[in-house]
Amino acid sequence: MPKYLNSNWFLRWAIPAILSILIFGLLFATLDWATSKADEVAVARQRDLVTLVVSKIRSGVAHEQESVTVWDEAIRRAAERDHDWLDANLGAWMHTYFGHDAAVVLGQDFRPLYQFIAEDGHPPRTDDLAQAYLPLAQRLQQRLAAGDTEGINDRNLSIGEADLVYVGFRPAVVSVKPIVSDTGNVEQVPGSEKLHVAVRFLDRDLPPSIGQEYQLASLEFDVQQPKEEGLSFVPLKARSGAVVGYFHWTPFRPGQDVLKATFPVLLIALTAFFGASSMAGGAIWRRSCRLASSQEALRHQANHDSLTGLANRSFFNEQLAARLAEANVDEQHCVLFVDLDRFKEVNDTFGHPTGDKIISMAALRMSELLPHSLIARIGGDEFTLLLDQTSAEQVDQIADDIVKCLRSPFEHDGFQIVIGASVGVAVAKGRCDPLELTRQADIALYHAKAAGKNTYAIFGSHMAELLRRRSALEHDLRAAIKNREQIEVFYQPVYAAVGAELCALEALVRWNHPTFGYISPQEFIPIAEETGLIHEIGTTVLDDSCSVLFELPHITVSINASALEMQSPAYPLRILTALSEWQVKPERLEIELTESVAAGDSVQLELNIKMLRSAGVKIAIDDFGTGYSSFSRVQKFAVDRLKIDKSFVDDLDRGDSNATIAAIITMAQRKGLKVTAEGVETAEQQELLRDLGCDHLQGFLLSRPLTRGDMMALLKVRAGATA
Repeated sequence: MPKYLNSNWFLRWAIPAILSILIFGLLFATLDWATSKADEVAVARQRDLVTLVVSKIRSGVAHEQESVTVWDEAIRRAAERDHDWLDANLGAWMHTYFGHDAAVVLGQDFRPLYQFIAEDGHPPRTDDLAQAYLPLAQRLQQRLAAGDTEGINDRNLSIGEADLVYVGFRPAVVSVKPIVSDTGNVEQVPGSEKLHVAVRFLDRDLPPSIGQEYQLASLEFDVQQPKEEGLSFVPLKARSGAVVGYFHWTPFRPGQDVLKATFPVLLIALTAFFGASSMAGGAIWRRSCRLASSQEALRHQANHDSLTGLANRSFFNEQLAARLAEANVDEQHCVLFVDLDRFKEVNDTFGHPTGDKIISMAALRMSELLPHSLIARIGGDEFTLLLDQTSAEQVDQIADDIVKCLRSPFEHDGFQIVIGASVGVAVAKGRCDPLELTRQADIALYHAKAAGKNTYAIFGSHMAELLRRRSALEHDLRAAIKNREQIEVFYQPVYAAVGAELCALEALVRWNHPTFGYISPQEFIPIAEETGLIHEIGTTVLDDSCSVLFELPHITVSINASALEMQSPAYPLRILTALSEWQVKPERLEIELTESVAAGDSVQLELNIKMLRSAGVKIAIDDFGTGYSSFSRVQKFAVDRLKIDKSFVDDLDRGDSNATIAAIITMAQRKGLKVTAEGVETAEQQELLRDLGCDHLQGFLLSRPLTRGDMMALLKVRAGATA
């Protein structure tokens, strides 16, 4: 045996050193290869992420435009060239809320009706801006004129044109959208629509903000392809395929970090190999977990709503289709459509940030109520829910619980905001078509809204027929209003409680359908409100009432106003103009509001009431006592009269109803208000109400609603009897 094999130095140092070096070299080579592969995967994923972000920016600008371009009011304001309104809604607001750098509203001849350019130190020239959007605007106008609807779906409400182009020397996403009707009530000649241009620059502040959001170090834009070593980049291509520039950044290389972190450990492995390799394995595992977590975050972002954290429409539809396809014969699934009531009023009154907060709080309430159900936000204030293995009794209870939980006030910034919700429910057993199930839930939601909102409805076979009838009635109602036929005004006399003198008339609208006869206002008034026809109906009633006031100079007339009318800025002017044309004193006209309308939080409603009362018009609260508000809430408006609802009069023989009416009359008289009782049908009711101090009475006992001719005949008879 060689002498050196017996050497103490060789046995203690040389062999361990050689073995350690060999193991260290093998581990280092393996680790270096693994980290390089990890870096390649990470860099590739970052490129995919940046490509996805650019695509989302391009489509997101167009989607953000639709929040203001699919709007009847935008059509009218653009036609009027209301610069302040356009600036507040289609220009400066788009910059403040979405970060758009420029906005232009174009006429049919492509001339700017309004233009907004954000001041960032290097604003684009108007000529450069026009040169960028003009080809897109021309192409969009041609598509509109040809009736092209390609691209319109659940997410995109209108067609548009968008591209990556240069605005002067700056690259940008330029999107052009038509300004179209959201209700379908405003007709425009195809190709004549006003166009809205949105510009979002891709350089300067945008890359750093993207980099901060997605943790991409030093993300920048450059015209030329970067040549520096260590940088990753993604070309930005226009629709033509031409490259307009590059996003480049310093990629996150987890492998290099791992190598740097574990190299000292590998040195220690010369004396403690297993401990060092364990630490290195732990570091690699931790880095891999971070990569997996990033991937999971991307998947979550693609399937969930960014505002509420709930599932989005596509993920909900995917899950619904999958579960229904695998359902057993006896397995029951239930889809619920939830639509927040009065949400538009919240946005109009408190602003979009508050509206977003209310949506988030509503989503949280539903998630806490149904923690194990699939809940998705599919639109602005619309949600869908999927329940599995739920009995009919449970479906009823769950739908009722949702209505109740969303009816409770939301507290935000010191305000109590009440919205409520309507819920449509569809139930199916076994395998079925997911599109048919969601269609049924949508029909049920419509019926819940038609029933007065703040309630739920479960789909039944009769609903489809009711929906067809509703569609036919809407068509016939439009024709009736357009032809100024069938819509009639009846008048119900109002008498003094003491002396039974006829002192006023209430104008009531009736629809005499040529096929169905008289249709109940409870059926056609909601249709008129949903379609915007209520304004034309209100004008018909107002004009007829003013003509009656002109012919009968010693009587007053009351008309009913809907929530839509009272919250319209033009309503007071319409009232006062009609009174002036008929030479009628405003004090002889009374406008009746339902209690729920009067208790609302609309700033415009309060302004309208103040304007009308300052001119002399009287204001009454109809159906008092049936709403969700208290007397103290209604007192915030200065009104002249309360009308006690028929439901209280019907129960006058009950002590609690008697006490309620007495309390209402006492409180009203202390405030100097007149009180009218509706629905008087018996002499006993008449006597009791008179004894309780009610000022005026109205009901079938005294007179049914009369046509104008019958009402005039009645007045002549009473005048003769008095003489």
